[in-house]
Amino acid sequence: MPHLIFPLEDTTMIRSMQATDIPDILSLLHWMDAAPEREVFAPDSRDPRELHLECEDGLCLVEEDDDGVRAYCALSPFRDGLVLEGPISEGGHMGALLARAAQHTDGQPVYAFSARDNLPVRAALEGAGFAPLHSTAFYSAPLDRIARKAQVPPGYRTTDSLPVAEYRALYRAAEDAWAGRLDWTPEQYAAHFADDTVGLVALWRDNQPVGFAELEYSPDDARADVTYLAVHPAERGQGLGRVLLALAAAEAQARPELRTLRVRAHDHLHAARALYAREGFTHCRSIVTYLLEGEEEA
Repeated sequence: MPHLIFPLEDTTMIRSMQATDIPDILSLLHWMDAAPEREVFAPDSRDPRELHLECEDGLCLVEEDDDGVRAYCALSPFRDGLVLEGPISEGGHMGALLARAAQHTDGQPVYAFSARDNLPVRAALEGAGFAPLHSTAFYSAPLDRIARKAQVPPGYRTTDSLPVAEYRALYRAAEDAWAGRLDWTPEQYAAHFADDTVGLVALWRDNQPVGFAELEYSPDDARADVTYLAVHPAERGQGLGRVLLALAAAEAQARPELRTLRVRAHDHLHAARALYAREGFTHCRSIVTYLLEGEEEA
């Protein structure tokens, strides 16, 4: 059961989350949505029932004063530890909230995400012991402008799927940090790509896959995201990244509700950033990933 933590004079009171708390939390979430520079990782849900369900697997923490809820964050399972959702605050309450959140990690590592320009949240995270790992830049372009360049080079072919072994091999070869996918069972892999909001374009030369672009579709936002673009190191320098990008756009364009293609690149991926600039993508935002290290076992 999720809990809320409230300051009470010089003591702390912990109680179960109640339905009456949800409107105030929602108002903070909507406040965050009103300006992109406030962006932090937060539950996707925005109605009371879904927000309550969102917190079922974790711990919800709230700072409250006489005017109501002033700050919110939550801890939920993520990768090898936890993820911090928020903090969202109307002013000067984040430090105390994060200090309390740190008491509920059970020694596990905690990841947090903040917009690069959200300086108050970043300062609060760093003050609570979170260290920046890397930043991820997001770029966008009109889908049709990228898709019109789609053309399979002579000697290559495409498929909309990859055998799980080849998928893993390309991830390993590309030295990707998304290592959790290397542990997927065939059933997990099949379930992921059976999702209608997920797509894949694989590029083959002869009988060997040389790269792929993975997509996620967001019809409500009229957007397709290239969540990963992989080219085998032995095949680089031939413009295959540009080819895969255009082929992914063409794949997404088959869905008439989509209008925008978004891509991403970590700060060390200079070649990817240069590719997106050459292809006419516009930088739209950057997210900084933070980590609060877990306690080592004795």
